[in-house]
This record gives sequence, structure tokens and C-alpha cells, in this order.
Amino acid sequence: KRDWNINVDEILEASVHFGHKMKKWNPKMEPYIIPKCLTRSRSHLINVVKTAQYLSEACDLVFTAARCNEEFLIVGTNKKVADSVFEAAIRAQCHYVNDKWFSGMLTNWSTTKIILSKFRKLRIKEKIGGLKPRDASILKRQLRHFERALEGIKYMRRLPDFVIIIDQQKNYTALRECKILGIPTISLIDTNSDPDLAF
Repeated sequence: KRDWNINVDEILEASVHFGHKMKKWNPKMEPYIIPKCLTRSRSHLINVVKTAQYLSEACDLVFTAARCNEEFLIVGTNKKVADSVFEAAIRAQCHYVNDKWFSGMLTNWSTTKIILSKFRKLRIKEKIGGLKPRDASILKRQLRHFERALEGIKYMRRLPDFVIIIDQQKNYTALRECKILGIPTISLIDTNSDPDLAF
């Protein structure tokens, strides 16, 4: 159901308009920054009207893709957004990575599939139970190791059709892999990011 209403006042309330300090900015972000407008902390202010416009376009794109049953992957490994990424992915019934992106997760998909298969088999083994205490302890340790990186993609059977990336700078490896594979991305970026990389 198409029911989003992106409100400029809500964007301002969430403090989305505060960018990085001037010395950390990317000059390519200039069209999205309010010119000659600095805060006391000498940070840039992001143009909230453009932000609302691009968010609305992104929502339209996601809505259309979801109606075509396309697969989504949400990536947000920053500790501040990890819980929000988890909640949004569960609500939208899509895959997610909110702890750590391991290099080659998408570009080396054949290996990732093997690892995911092993992870699923270990979970089945744990559910069946009946192991000796020592073996059960080893199994739990192996599962903990896998869960950290794979919990959100454990049911992913193929490469995603779209990847939503929260914080382009923090998740640059994921973005680079998407670019190599030609997977479209929707990136939430700050004034220190390169808008040309989000496609």
C-alpha cells in the first residue's frame, strides 16, 4: 500500500539536516547543502526540501520493486542504526546485515552460498539435539560465529535485486560489491559521502 507521507518538519525534528563539519565534507555534496549556512559547530546544513524529494523518489522505487517481488537487502552496520535495520528488515520481510559485512559476501556468492548452507545445517543439528556436552559446546561456538555475520541473510538463496545502504562511508565495501555486480543501491548519505556512488 502506497501510504508514505514525507514531512519536512519531521525531517527537521529528527535532526537529519545536520551534516559533518566543514573540514570533513565532500565537495560533490555541494548541490545538497544550504549555501553559506553553518551551525555553531561549523557543520553544514543539508537541504531538507531536496532530502524529502529524494526520499519520496526512493520510496516510489522500493514500492514498485516490492510489487514485482524483487529481493531487498538492507545494510547498516553502524551500532547506532543496527537495531533500526533489524526492525525494518523484519517488518519488511527482507534480508539484512546489521553487524559486520564480510568482504566478498556478494561478489563471491558461490562461497557465501556454501557457508550459508553449512550454517543452516548447524542450526538443524542444534534443534535436533542429542549431542554429547563437549560436541554441543563446539556446535554453539560455531553457531555464534556464524550468527554474527549471517543471521540476517540465512534464507537468502540468490543475489538481491536491490540493496539499501545506511551510511555509505561505513559500508563502502558493500557499496563497491554492488557496483561491481551492477546491483542497484539506495544509499542514505551524509555530507562526507560521494553522491555519484549511489545509483
